[in-house]
Amino acid sequence: MTLVTIPAASSWATAGTPDVSTLAAKAARTAGVTIRTAHDAAGIRSVADFFADVWQTPRAAPPYPAEVLHSLVHAGGAVHAAYSAGPSGERLAGAAVAVFGPPAERDVYSFVAAATASGRGVGLAVKQAQRLWALERGATTMRWTFDPLVSRNARFNLVKLGAVGSEYLVDFYGPMSDGVNNGDESDRLTIMWDLVAGTTRTDDPAQGRSAADVVRRAPDGGPLALRDADRLWCRVPEDIVALRAADPALALDWRHAVREVFSDAYAEGLRATAMSRDGWYLLTRPSPDLPSVGAGAKATAATSSEATSTIPSDAASEELK
Repeated sequence: MTLVTIPAASSWATAGTPDVSTLAAKAARTAGVTIRTAHDAAGIRSVADFFADVWQTPRAAPPYPAEVLHSLVHAGGAVHAAYSAGPSGERLAGAAVAVFGPPAERDVYSFVAAATASGRGVGLAVKQAQRLWALERGATTMRWTFDPLVSRNARFNLVKLGAVGSEYLVDFYGPMSDGVNNGDESDRLTIMWDLVAGTTRTDDPAQGRSAADVVRRAPDGGPLALRDADRLWCRVPEDIVALRAADPALALDWRHAVREVFSDAYAEGLRATAMSRDGWYLLTRPSPDLPSVGAGAKATAATSSEATSTIPSDAASEELK
């Protein structure tokens, strides 16, 4: 394994942009982890075992086999592993894998990320380490997918990281048979993260929502979508993973209802830009300088496996599902 180095100053930093090296170092300290990139067979195998535990599959049949992860590293990608210290030695607390997208777009695709339920911000530390690694290699954007019905991950991606939902993908992976997704359709929201300027949102995504008109009803009979002249709000279940286990049919009804709202909104040009603490997306028209997802980027995403989706929580507002 190779320790992730934190330079004293960031060559890409300009006035008004965050110092990513400082953010990465602070996130790791706060989480109480040391983050290293894995290159050797033993280190990569431990990450593959970690992902198997997360996705509730046998370690003999992990969702991301060690040989695949090793090949991605050999091709120029990176496996980041976050370790916390304990009485019996180091323990793997989080991991992430990134590969490069089309070089012309200076884009990195986050293939998978996961963190344990420590409540200390391991997930944020892993993402900031990925961000620093990508910036050091000339990338300026990072993409990944996640399940749009998982509100905690939506809040982490859109608010904590300050990213934007750039495209809605219907049943992206087809049927999935792991212990978390089994029985559902695999709609995903692509996240686009500006690595140079991205920062935590501080505005209130619920502002103005109470005065908006109800335009669609949810499977539970309550409001699903609210609308004013410029904004759309869409509600998702409080805990889709628990709902999927308890009532798969109702969970699928939610999937289809939210899909309809998002499909119409994205066709109109709206994008998911925030998530409230009580489970409502805010969809607005994105900034004109939002990086686009071109044909080359979509092709890269289509050949990548599940990114930061269906992952147990690091913290309620910092989950990587």
